[in-house]
Amino acid sequence: MTAGDPGGSVVRRILLGSQLRRLRESRGITREAAGYSIRASESKISRLELGRVSFKARDVEDLLTLYGVTDDAERGALLSLVKEANVAGWWHSYSDVLPGWFQTYIGLEGAASLIRGYEAQFVHGLLQTEAYAHAVIERGMRGAPREDIDRRVALRLARQKVLVAERAPDVRIVLDEAALRRVHGGPQVMRGQLEHLVEVAQFPHVTLQVMPFSHGWHAGESGTFTLLTFPESDLSDLVFLEQLTSALYLDKREDVAQYEKAMARLQQECPSPKQSLELLRRIATEFA
Repeated sequence: MTAGDPGGSVVRRILLGSQLRRLRESRGITREAAGYSIRASESKISRLELGRVSFKARDVEDLLTLYGVTDDAERGALLSLVKEANVAGWWHSYSDVLPGWFQTYIGLEGAASLIRGYEAQFVHGLLQTEAYAHAVIERGMRGAPREDIDRRVALRLARQKVLVAERAPDVRIVLDEAALRRVHGGPQVMRGQLEHLVEVAQFPHVTLQVMPFSHGWHAGESGTFTLLTFPESDLSDLVFLEQLTSALYLDKREDVAQYEKAMARLQQECPSPKQSLELLRRIATEFA
């Protein structure tokens, strides 16, 4: 992972797509008409505007002309984003074992300034030890070659470098007690994982809380979710919902607001970070 801007290409792709969408809508041009101008389909324009695919400079030039953007400075600024948006991220070297839908998330995670999330079943990927990650991934990839499992573990550990980067994000995670007691890899692996959480929870930019069984119903009952906030003002907050074979990215303000409220309630209802730390230590001692 580069120390400079690990997820920048993904963010720039999304920024460029959103700016092209605003330009198109301001001119009252349909996606179908925009697609025709670059010899592509309406769905291709949709994917470009969502930042889901790479850009060709020629296509962007043609779209800018269609949208009436003639100022050289404005065209130059947008075209410069094309080159930056098409730079391959460090995670592309793992594309043989990494689902395409998850590559976008890794780029966004690496570019976020604030990562908030609730985990119901597993320790958050950014907080996993190598042994715990190996146990989880091996179980999830039953029958896969050992080399593929090892590479997926290496990818997960590489993601964690963001926690010690020069501009590390603010990370606020709520773990359900179930995630701490569900055994992966055996008692020693679990004890090591819990001791690692105690250590990471003391990082100045990490806030870790545990939702105990004793609390009963809580705002995270609908399941695991992650909220990403970015330093770029043009990029809205995103909610990431991982599914079995794909993922959802929610960016509508009303959807994001609901998850922000859920996260705020979770943090309010949980024991404090200090109390959660003591709970982590206590659970760790239970794994002899």
